[in-house]
Amino acid sequence: MSIKGKNAVVTGSTSGIGLAIARSFAKEGANVMLNGFGDKAEIEKERSGIETEFSVKALYSAADMTKGAEVTAMVKEAEAKLGSVDILVNNAGIQFVSPVEEFPDDKWEAIIRINLISAFYAIKAAVPGMKARKWGRIVNTASAHSLVASPFKSAYVSAKHGIAGLTKTIALETATFGVTVNCISPGYVWTPLVEKQIPETMKARNMTKEQVINEVLLQAQPTKEFVTVDQVAALALFLCSDAAAQITGANLSIDGGWTAE
Repeated sequence: MSIKGKNAVVTGSTSGIGLAIARSFAKEGANVMLNGFGDKAEIEKERSGIETEFSVKALYSAADMTKGAEVTAMVKEAEAKLGSVDILVNNAGIQFVSPVEEFPDDKWEAIIRINLISAFYAIKAAVPGMKARKWGRIVNTASAHSLVASPFKSAYVSAKHGIAGLTKTIALETATFGVTVNCISPGYVWTPLVEKQIPETMKARNMTKEQVINEVLLQAQPTKEFVTVDQVAALALFLCSDAAAQITGANLSIDGGWTAE
């Protein structure tokens, strides 16, 4: 797999998919910068735990993904402290469920900023170094919602469709520089983000928790199983390997067959 000695920035990596990806990179010998919100003591425990367990450097940035200047500064800090940013994973994401006519303006804008605009700023900051070194891996966490829609998720679906387009464009711009740019489109992964939207969906659809899990979430996935964070992390790790050097501009589904229908 050999990403040993490479340096990775993973946004939205204090829990869920992002943390699983950061840990999988560290396990292969890459230094990592974590980013995200959460309890400071818990984050420090994860950061120091990665260093101890995998004998790599692990940094943490509290950069706010709604603020472009902070995203840029996070990448620059990683370059300064680690020496380079070889791998960038744009994973930060939030969700909100509401009919469009009731969708709060601030929630719409926050979702677009965190799920889409932050990726632009991080890519813009990381690409010059990757081009100069003639090697880089950019992995964007999209969603099955980058390919299909669901009701009441207008902002999220818009942002994830945007991520898919951004991925293709930057792949073309960097194709002759040894840089690959791909996105992973998971179906429903059992994470705090998914767990948190259950009460909102219960309210929006007037359903019980069990009905939401079986009739809304897993209804879309023919396997009737949640995707795991470790399965997504394994795909991200593969995309960073030499074996994946000719995979670029791709949108890779990992959704239990959701988008096959």
